[in-house]
This record gives sequence, structure tokens and C-alpha cells, in this order.
Amino acid sequence: MTAVLIAALAAVPVRAAAPAPETTAGAALAMPQVSAPIALLIDVNGGRVLFERQSHRRFVPASLTKIMTSYVAFELIKAGKLKLDQRFTMSHEAFRKWHRVGSTMFLADGSDTSVAELLEGIVTVSANDGCVVLAEGVAGSVGAFTEMMNAEAKKLGMKDTHYNTANGWMDEGETYVSAADLAILSTALITRHPDLYARFYGHERLSFRGIEQPNHNPLYGHVEGADGVKTGFTNEAGYGLVGSATRNGRRLMMVVGGYDRPADRTKESRAFIEWGFAAFEAHPLFAEGARIGTAKVQGGEARSVDLVAPHPLALTLPRGGHARYSLSVRYKGPLRAPIAKGDEVANLIVRVPGEGETRLPLVAAANVPEAGALARLRNGFLAMLGQ
Repeated sequence: MTAVLIAALAAVPVRAAAPAPETTAGAALAMPQVSAPIALLIDVNGGRVLFERQSHRRFVPASLTKIMTSYVAFELIKAGKLKLDQRFTMSHEAFRKWHRVGSTMFLADGSDTSVAELLEGIVTVSANDGCVVLAEGVAGSVGAFTEMMNAEAKKLGMKDTHYNTANGWMDEGETYVSAADLAILSTALITRHPDLYARFYGHERLSFRGIEQPNHNPLYGHVEGADGVKTGFTNEAGYGLVGSATRNGRRLMMVVGGYDRPADRTKESRAFIEWGFAAFEAHPLFAEGARIGTAKVQGGEARSVDLVAPHPLALTLPRGGHARYSLSVRYKGPLRAPIAKGDEVANLIVRVPGEGETRLPLVAAANVPEAGALARLRNGFLAMLGQ
């Protein structure tokens, strides 16, 4: 590991302690009741866990699966391998199996639907039929698409996740996730694809081919700044939610799972995220896109790449708290080309005395392709000179 010290900043002493399972992160304001067996609340900008309960326990996600379904599509769109105006057909077999099964966008047998329309249906009304049409259109089969889902989960470091379906329908537990992994995925969904996220997430209703349906996210219309992410329910999974909201540039992410009643999920999830905004505050460190450091690159057209903040980065403390803290950049170095702009390649390490360290992601500011012949000669010559 290569660690590059970049700053050491001072303020007044901190009063918060690092959170342990089933505890808060030291906030003075009393936390509301959260009866869900699985619960997690994080401050995305500060990378801080505000509360956790069994956040690494594997559970059945139901329609929370569809967060990964949309993430795979977003990744393909970003790579130029999928277009929003592409159209996919509802196969006769998919219609026979999924017509009016669970949540649906009521796709007709043989109907032709754009990728944009499918994503709108998947995200807003949890369309099971839309997931299958998208999966078959992208990969040829649901099985091939779930292989793509699992590959993305592995890339993101989701260690307690496996996908066997594209829509989260009951499969005797072969599909499972953890709250921590869902937070990783949802954060990547938002930070890697902000424009697509803003386009497809946060809609309270869907009107499609003459049928209007509501989004069942309990945060919408009740929590200021709520813009996602996804609800889930099956008899097997109970009621779950990945919720997110932003205020003044600060984003909180919440995962709750295993509720028996939707009313409990609604009431407690709203109070949970409101507590996070009220009990903690962000002390800004770097704005989105700020250059924070430089990493050496091996085998590339360039010998280094700037490291930038993928979103606003902050130190999160209980409201009214202050801290002495130090910052450093850490990465496995040198990085190896090729590197794509936006790839997460390093971490900003925030150390607060008595709290350990928090890791915040840093991304490459530019593409670094593999070195051509001339660049290899240049790199070799500079290496001989010790540069």
C-alpha cells in the first residue's frame, strides 16, 4: 500500500465514539424506535455509520434486487453498450410466466418497449415483467443477466450478496443480500450515474400506456429531499426499504429489512432518516470534483493520474461536536493502466483521535490508456534515470 500524507487540520475536541452493532454513533439526540431486525443508516458524504443492526446479516431482498438490475443497465449505458431508445420485445414465454405476477407495468404479449420505459417501470412501480424483458433483451436470458449482476456485485466488493433473479421474486433463498452491501450498491448507483439516477429515481407515480400507478416509497412526499431508492416485499422477505435523501448537499442512506407490517416500515423509516439529519451534521472537507492528490501509474500513456472527489466529502459528527483530524491518501501503488475516468482507485483516510479511521472514495480524474510503443520507451528511459 502507498500512503501519501496530504493534510493535517485542527479543530476542537470531538465527543463522538465509533458505533458498535446495535448502537448509535454517539449522537446526543435520542434515536426513535426502529424495530426492524436489520437496520443501517450512513452519511454518504462522510462515510460514517450513524446506526447499524446486523448490517452484514444475509437476508432475502425481494424487489430490492431491482437496484442491481438498474445498476447493470446504467453501467452498460455509460459504456455505450446499451441505449435508452433501444427497444426490447416481451417474449411469449416471459408473458406466460410474468403477466400480472406481483408488481407489473402490464406489458402485453409481444409488446415492444424502450429501455427508458422499462427502467421507469422497474424503478418507479417495481415491474417484475419489465425486469424480465430488460434482462432477456440485454443478455439473451435471465440467467445470463444475473451472471452480469453477480459480476458487478463482485466488482463493488459486495461480499454477502448473490443474485439468482432479475426481479427478486421468491426463489427459496438463492438470492440474498446484506444491508451493508445494499448501501455499497446504492451509493455506487448514485455517485457513478448521477444523471441517470436523477432521471429515473425519485418519481412518485408512473403513467404508462394509459395506466397510472403510485410509487410505494414511504419517504416520498413526507421526507424533505427524498429521492430513492427502492421498496421490497414478498411473503418470504417481509417489508424492506433502501431509502435516501439529500439536504444542502448532504446525503443519508438507510436500509431496513424484515418488517412484518408496511405501516411500521412507513412510520419508523421516516423517523429514522429524520433523526440522522437532526442528530448529526457535516463538516465539509472537499467539494465534488476537487483534486485531492496524485497517484503513480505503471504501464500507461501517463505516468500519474489526479485523484478527485466523486461527490462532496465531509467529516460527520454529532450536532455541535468538533474534532482534531488528519487526512491522508492511500492506494495500492503504483496503479496499473488502463484506468477509466471515474474509476475508484484510492481512498481519503480521515483519522479522528479515539475513533479510528474513515475511508472515503477517490476516483481517477482522467482516462489513462495502456502505453503505446513510444510511451513505453519514454517510461523505460525515465525509470533508468530514477524518475
